[in-house]
Amino acid sequence: MNTAPRIQARAAGQPELLPAELHPVLRRVYAARGVAAAELTLELKNLLPPDGLLGLERAAALLADAIAEQRQVVIAGDYDADGATGTALAVLGLRALGASRVDYVVPDRFRMGYGLSPALVDLAVERGAQLLVTVDNGIASLSGVAHAKALGLGVIVTDHHLPGAELPAADAIVNPNQPGCGFASKALAGVGVMFYLLMALRAELRRRGQLASEPNLANWLDLVALGTVADVARLDANNRVLVEQGLRRLRSGRGRPGLLALLEAAGRPLAALSATDLGFVLGPRLNAAGRLDDMRAGIECLLADSLEAARPLAQELDRLNRERRALTSQMSEEAQLLVEDDGAVGLCAFDESWHEGVVGLVAARLKESRHRPAIAFARAQEAGVLKGSARSIPGLHIRDVLAAVDAAHPGLIERFGGHAMAAGLSLSEARYPEFAAAFDQACRERLSPAELERVIETDGALSTTELCLATAQVLEQAGPWGAGFPEPQFFGSFRVATLRLMGSEQQHVRYRLDCDTLQLEAVDFGGAERALAPGAWLQAVYQLGVNRWNGSELLQLRLIHLEPI
Repeated sequence: MNTAPRIQARAAGQPELLPAELHPVLRRVYAARGVAAAELTLELKNLLPPDGLLGLERAAALLADAIAEQRQVVIAGDYDADGATGTALAVLGLRALGASRVDYVVPDRFRMGYGLSPALVDLAVERGAQLLVTVDNGIASLSGVAHAKALGLGVIVTDHHLPGAELPAADAIVNPNQPGCGFASKALAGVGVMFYLLMALRAELRRRGQLASEPNLANWLDLVALGTVADVARLDANNRVLVEQGLRRLRSGRGRPGLLALLEAAGRPLAALSATDLGFVLGPRLNAAGRLDDMRAGIECLLADSLEAARPLAQELDRLNRERRALTSQMSEEAQLLVEDDGAVGLCAFDESWHEGVVGLVAARLKESRHRPAIAFARAQEAGVLKGSARSIPGLHIRDVLAAVDAAHPGLIERFGGHAMAAGLSLSEARYPEFAAAFDQACRERLSPAELERVIETDGALSTTELCLATAQVLEQAGPWGAGFPEPQFFGSFRVATLRLMGSEQQHVRYRLDCDTLQLEAVDFGGAERALAPGAWLQAVYQLGVNRWNGSELLQLRLIHLEPI
């Protein structure tokens, strides 16, 4: 059963350490997120230097050798948005830095599964690989790397996922989360790790005198921004620089043709593009290819060198995303029914008809609605095997939970990997009930009652003078907001003046709310079932938005949570 969330204000921080000329609301928002004065300018000069990444110099030297010797470099990517953007970045960057022979492979998630498997290595060999470079995977691919080395390939692993007890026997490993790496930001996405490798490679080629021309790597920061946000990487100061710089390129119309074509297909104007658009507009369209079909379509869209070439690919990705949305909605409704009377702390859901490519989204919706760690499973192509995708809540490291289950029940999980908030695994269908019980028990042992209570953090209340378009505009420009750096949201009481339902299925609500002398526009997306009648009083958690229409800008409240008073 769901209970009402607890609403609490974030700790105030130390606003006095920030410049007094900042807008007062922004000053307190930044202070509550621990932003230092030195982090206010999101310019490229503020990026952490690349030399702190363990293995970076070795990897750059290997790539420089391969370029000099005109060896065939094959990028081994992944089938999500981080892996796709990282793969495209690697191909574009290496070619610009003088690599004459670059290709890529990406696994079929339904036949090969995640990571550098021996089968993916064989596919790379068919492409003539002499040096194999992983993107967003490889740190757990012990057998795949061993197979590549046995075939005589050089192997560079670039990844950001947490390593297991043993590292792969690659020629170089670049991963901020590997043991012994002193890089200050552990939050780099896979595409961010590749961006740093390209920076190091450019410096190495310059040192050797092999750099025929000096490409501006910032030209591809839109790819870095998309992969970082779509992978829900924590937006620490370093990632905020990467994302903001990528957004600036897109807003100015200088982004990759494929991304511009995807935004065009989605009907999103460039001028006010935000990190939210990366996560909820571009990311899902790119991910749809890997979830339902073949991520090569997504990567080819990113590699397209003109809008004309990109548009047909973008239209196909948009179509796949519509199909994905319908499938996710259906499966999520079924999953909610499966766990409706389940008193488990760790939720597991499985239906034999479910699509393997969408279970991660189903797990995410279960987690959000129930505030419990959740795993959704589907049948794999391999007979008798289930593949699961896990999502966690704050306070529970989901990969560590799977490791604990694996240690307590050897052989129960056939394969697993991931990080704190998301993970994947496979197991025998016959042992699903045993796993579900073990997962629930492991979650119970690690989560306190307080951690199982849903909490909505706010940035407090706004005065009637602060509740205005100017404040919304300041906050909109002060991002990028995202994981680990949440968009500001506030708490207040209002009276419903009017409301009307909107959307193709009348599922959304548009309100006019009274607040003292103000009358405010507000929207509650998906809120038809909880709509309150005119005259009712409510308390709400809301975000400030700017509603742009016919060249005008109006303040609009986006209701995150509401309850009647």
